[in-house]
Amino acid sequence: MATDRICVGAISGAFGVKGEVRLKSFCTQPEAIAAYAPLYTEDGSRSFTVKITREVPGGLGARLSGVTTKEEADALRGVSLFADRSKLPNLPDDEFYHADLIGLEVLDTGGQRLGTVRAVFNHGAGDILEIFAPGRKTALLLPFTKAIVPTVDLTAGRIIADPPEESE
Repeated sequence: MATDRICVGAISGAFGVKGEVRLKSFCTQPEAIAAYAPLYTEDGSRSFTVKITREVPGGLGARLSGVTTKEEADALRGVSLFADRSKLPNLPDDEFYHADLIGLEVLDTGGQRLGTVRAVFNHGAGDILEIFAPGRKTALLLPFTKAIVPTVDLTAGRIIADPPEESE
């Protein structure tokens, strides 16, 4: 499921009047996002070098190459930024990029198919896998912990999960 680029941040709007943007970094060390440049829009049509200028409420202040006015910065609000996978650090065996988990088949410990990972959320208390299965009325949400998800096999393209009884 490996993709060539990984989402490392998003632009949440303009900061000031001279073309700076408010940047939300998805990196463990937020300021490391600048080291992964050039950063690309999702469709790859634009790329930017990044210079972090300061910490601001809700993220980082940054200058992006080619963005010189508040209007240009405002126009980028909501744009996700992607880095080449080759520029990102290799992860330990028990850590994964969210992009690598999306699309994986999920089986329970007995081998029964639970569905496919559609999204990975983190609202502050840890990662949650959203698992979609045809025929289900709602998505199955599983905490992405070693106890609930003991096996992630990227090579085989599957996850083995042990959901709590009330989740099924």
